Amino acid sequence: MSASKLELMFKPTSVVVIGATDEPGEPGNIIMKNLLAGKFLGPVLPVNPHVGSVMRIPSYSAIDTLPLTADLAIICSPPETIPGYIEELGKRGTQNAIIMSRGYFRFNREKLEVQKRELLDVAKKYRVRVLGPNCLGFINPSVGVNASVAQRDALPGKVAFVTQSDALFTTILDWAASKSIGFSHFISLGDRYDIHFEDVLDYLNDDVSTRAVLLYIETIENARQFMSAVRALARNKPVLVIKAGRSEAGAAAAAAHSGMLLGSDDVYDTAFRRAGMLRVFDIDTLFDTVETIALARPLKGERLGIVTNGGGPGFLATDMLLEGGGQLAELSEETCQTLDNELGSGWSYWNPLIMRSDADGEMYAKAVTTLLRETDVDALLVMHVPTAGVDSSEIAEHVIKACKKTKKLLLTSWLGIDDAESARKRFTEAGFPSFFTPDKAVRAFLNLVQYRRNQEMLVEAPASLPDDFHPDAFMVRGIVVSALEEKRQMLTIQESCAVLSAYGIPIVETRIAANAAEAAAAAQEIGFPVVLKVNSPDIYRKSLAGGVALDLESEEDVLAAAEAIVSRVRHDQPDARISGFIVQRMTRRARARELAVETATDPVFGPIIRFGQGGSLASITQDRQTALPPLNMSLAHELITRTRIHTLLKGNRDIPAADLDAVHSTLVKVSQLIIDIPEIFELEIDPLFADEEGVVALDANIRIAWTTSSGTEQLAIRPYPKELEECVQLKDGSKVDLRPIRPEDEPDHWDFLEHMSPEDKRFRFFGNVGTLPRAEMVKLTQIDYDREMAFIAKGQAPDGPYKTLGVARAMIQAGNTSAEFAVAVRSDLKRMGLGRLLMEKILRYLQSRRTQRIIGAALSDNKGMIELARSLGFTVTKDFDDDVHHFEMVIDDDE
Repeated sequence: MSASKLELMFKPTSVVVIGATDEPGEPGNIIMKNLLAGKFLGPVLPVNPHVGSVMRIPSYSAIDTLPLTADLAIICSPPETIPGYIEELGKRGTQNAIIMSRGYFRFNREKLEVQKRELLDVAKKYRVRVLGPNCLGFINPSVGVNASVAQRDALPGKVAFVTQSDALFTTILDWAASKSIGFSHFISLGDRYDIHFEDVLDYLNDDVSTRAVLLYIETIENARQFMSAVRALARNKPVLVIKAGRSEAGAAAAAAHSGMLLGSDDVYDTAFRRAGMLRVFDIDTLFDTVETIALARPLKGERLGIVTNGGGPGFLATDMLLEGGGQLAELSEETCQTLDNELGSGWSYWNPLIMRSDADGEMYAKAVTTLLRETDVDALLVMHVPTAGVDSSEIAEHVIKACKKTKKLLLTSWLGIDDAESARKRFTEAGFPSFFTPDKAVRAFLNLVQYRRNQEMLVEAPASLPDDFHPDAFMVRGIVVSALEEKRQMLTIQESCAVLSAYGIPIVETRIAANAAEAAAAAQEIGFPVVLKVNSPDIYRKSLAGGVALDLESEEDVLAAAEAIVSRVRHDQPDARISGFIVQRMTRRARARELAVETATDPVFGPIIRFGQGGSLASITQDRQTALPPLNMSLAHELITRTRIHTLLKGNRDIPAADLDAVHSTLVKVSQLIIDIPEIFELEIDPLFADEEGVVALDANIRIAWTTSSGTEQLAIRPYPKELEECVQLKDGSKVDLRPIRPEDEPDHWDFLEHMSPEDKRFRFFGNVGTLPRAEMVKLTQIDYDREMAFIAKGQAPDGPYKTLGVARAMIQAGNTSAEFAVAVRSDLKRMGLGRLLMEKILRYLQSRRTQRIIGAALSDNKGMIELARSLGFTVTKDFDDDVHHFEMVIDDDE
C-alpha cells in the first residue's frame, strides 16, 4: 500500500480508543490522557462495553455504534480480541490501527505466528494498516496527537525519530525535552507485523514538516524494500542510524529479542553507507548529532576554522579533527592581516585561532566575523574557557550577534559548569549547536562531513566498463548446472578458470595433472618456473594445508614437490581426497600487490562482495571491506579506498601505481557474474596480483548450490535490468536502442537537453527552464529501478554520434498503486514515431509490474502529446481553472 495511506495514521482528524478505561496505569488509560492533554482538536471516542464513560467522555459499547468513522483506531484490548476488532474497523471504513495491547508475552512462538497470520489476513482483506504490536505508539506534535503511552509529550520540531526500542523511545523523549529539541514525529514500530521501516520512511519522505530522520535499528526484514525506501529518503533529507549488535554477542541478543534473522554488522554498515545514511555508534553521539542537525546550517565544505581563548582545547580539537580525517582551514594572508589589525598581538597567527585567555566579547566578535568572511573556512567552531573576571554569557551574546546572518555552519563549546550553562542555553535558543566539550563538537562536525561524503558518493557519475565486455553467461551457466547435476558443491580449478575467463578476468595459465609424472610433463609444456598445488575437492585453502610449492625450476623439482605436498596434506588433513595436482606458470611480478576478492551471501542483505589484502598476509592484516552489488566503477573505487592496501596500490617513489582501473573492472565483473549466475553462492579469488600492467588471478575457488530465485531477486539493490533492452525501427527505417537509463548516461543526457527547443523544454517541465542544477540531473540519471523507470532511446543523431535521442520516464508510487509518466524527444527528431515507441515501451513495462493506474499531464498547447495520449487509450480531461490536460489509464483495479 502507498505511503499516502499512512497520512491518516500519523495525521488523524478523529481517533477511537478500543479498551479505553479510567483504571490508572493501563494502556487504555494512558492513551486517553495523552490524547486529551495535547492540542489534538478532533474527537476522541472511547470504546468500552463495560462502562458508560471514560474520563467523563461517553463510551461506546461497540464499533458499529460510533457516530463517525474514525481515521485512526488505537486498540488496547487483549490480543485474542484484536483480529475481530480489525474486521469490525475495516467494515466500518477505518483504515489505520495501532495495537497497544498487553499480553503478547504469554504466547509461545507457535501461538504468536498463528495470531499474527490471523491478524494480517483480516487486515489485508479490509485494507487496514497496523502499527505494532508491542509498540509505544507515536507522537506528532504538528497536529497535537500524542497517541503513545509515553509519560511526556514531544516538542514540535523538524526531526523525525523512528525506533524498534521502547527504551530509546522514552529516553530520547526525556533528553530532547531537557535540550528544548523538538520532533516532527516520534514513532515506535514495535514488532512490525504490518508497518515496517520502509513504509514509515516513504511517508516521512513526503512529509514537508520533516527535515531529518533518525533511526534505531535492531534488525531488517526485507532488505530490498528497506534499501529502496531509505535511498530515496536520504537523497532528500539527512538520515542518521544507530544499530544494535556491533559485537557478535550484541547482534545475537538483538536477533533473539526481535525474533529476526541475524545479519553481519559490517554488511549493515555497508548498506547504510550505500544508502547515503550516516551511522553513529552510541547514544551520546546520536544526541549530539541530533542537536547539530536540528539547529545547524547545511555544511557546504569540509574545512573547519577554530576560535578559542585556550591553547589546550584548541590543540585537542585540532588533533581530533585531523585524526578523524577532517580538514583544518588555512587562513589567507589577507585574513591574517585583518586579524592583526583587529586583535593586535593577542592571537596565534594560525588556525586554530587562539586569543588571550581574557579575550572579551568584542575580540570574539571580531575574530568570528573575520573567519566567517574567509573563503577557505566552510564551518567554524567557537570555544570559550572560563576565566576570572570575564562574563562568558556576555561573550556568547557577542558571538550570536556576529553570526546572526551567516550561512556557514557554526558550532560552539563553552567549557565549564555554572557560568557556561546559561551561555550554552542561549546558543541553543539562537539556533546554534552547543556542546559541553570540544571533542563532542568535533565529533559532530566529523559526522556531518561523513554524511556529506556519503551523499557525494551517491551523485558521482561512474565510468563505464569497456564496450567490448561481453561475458559468456550461457557457457558459465552450463558449467555450473552440469556440476550441480553431478551433485557437486564446488567447481574444479579448470571450471573456475573457465568461469573467470568467460567474464574477462585474467587468470594464470593452468594445467591439471592426475599424478606427479603428468605434473612434470605439464610443467615442461607451460615452461619453468612453475607453481604446483594439490588438487582436492575437500581442501578450500591449499596453502594452509601445505598444498602449495612455488618457484619450481625443473621436472625434478616438480616430482620432489609433488611427493612433499602429498606428505604434508596427508598429515594435515588425512581424510582429504587427492585428485592430483594443479600446475601453473610461476608469475614473476615483483611489484605486484596481492589482493583478494570474495563473494558471500548475507542472511539479510543477500549477496555481498569483499575486497582487501590477499595472499599469506591476509590473516595478519585483516584488511577486508564489504560492498553490496551491483557495483559500477565508482562504487568499486569507493570500496577499494576503504582498505588499507589502497595506499600501496597508489604506489610511491620506488613502485609505480597499480592499474586501478583494472582492479575496479575486476570487481564490477565479479559483481555481474554473481548477478547472472545466482547458483554461485561463494567465490574467492586469492591472490589477485595487481601492478602497473594490470591484474591476474592466481587461484580461484567457487562454491555452488541450487537456488529458486534469480540473481536479481537475491540482491538488496535491484541491478540494471538488462533484460529490458531492445532494438526498434523508426519511420525512416533507422534503428535505435531502447534501454533503461544508467548513471553513466549523464553526459549524453546533458547533450539531449541541449537539443530540445525552449518550447519543448516548456512542454516537458511545465515552465521556462534554464540549465538544470547538477543535483537534478543526477536524479534523472541515477534512478532506483524498484520505484522508477526511465527508458532512453540511443541511436545515430542528426549531428553524427551515437547519442540519447529521447526518454520516457515513470515515477512509481510506493505500493505500485499508481505511476506518473513523462516523455520527451529531441526537437530535431519529431514526427519519426520515437515518442510513440517510448510511450509504448513504458506502458508495457508498467503493465508487466501490474501498476494499477497511470497518470500524466500536458500543457494545453502541447497538442502532439494530448493526441498521442488519446491514441494510446488514456482518458483525457481538462480542469477549467488551469491550462493543463490530465491523462489517466487504469491497468488493474485489483489491489
